[in-house]
Amino acid sequence: MKYIFRLTASIMMASALLMSLNAAAYEPGDLIVRAGPANVNPDSSSSGPLRLGGTALDGTSVDVDDDTQLGLTFTYMLREHWAVGLLAATPFEHDISENGVGFSNVGSTKHLPPTLTLQYFPAPGDAAFQPYIGAGINYTTFFSEDTSDELNAALGDSDMSLDDSFGLALEAGIDYALNNKWSLNAAIWMLDIDTDATIDTAAGQIKVDVEIDPIVYMAGVAYRF
Repeated sequence: MKYIFRLTASIMMASALLMSLNAAAYEPGDLIVRAGPANVNPDSSSSGPLRLGGTALDGTSVDVDDDTQLGLTFTYMLREHWAVGLLAATPFEHDISENGVGFSNVGSTKHLPPTLTLQYFPAPGDAAFQPYIGAGINYTTFFSEDTSDELNAALGDSDMSLDDSFGLALEAGIDYALNNKWSLNAAIWMLDIDTDATIDTAAGQIKVDVEIDPIVYMAGVAYRF
């Protein structure tokens, strides 16, 4: 949460210093489409140890690595200062690792994290610098889960599944107008993503509750319709 507050404060200061630069006004009914590389950086930690057949395996935990894909966001202006935003992307893929059992690579999964937010733009509509903040809800769906060769060799052929997740989302960003249509954009999100991972093995069923809670960074260009 502190990263959102720090970023928001920096954006507001930059906006106040550069408000005199004007561009075409953001108006109700405008659609702003942004695209660029987006990095999902999980702050993953298991909320409890791995459980095998109902028995907790003390000292165990899981980690999820980061990934970068093409990010897409859409903003529809409801009023001069208020808008609805949607975060989308091409599928992210993450490797899942384990600590404490003896094999490091558990497997991999893909996911999509569509996120809907209500956005607030504090600057005048015709300011070249348009900072914004938002809050809303995230839905993350997992698919293409695969167990690793290392895990299969240790425990026999295995299958893994991750439950979909609903959670809160916070965002902050800024557009800098290059002309009446094109802008540069930078944005950050904090997403609440919790999932239950289940691995069915020949030795029994392994379960773990995983709090992924990533920070998503994106930089790119924006076009106003």
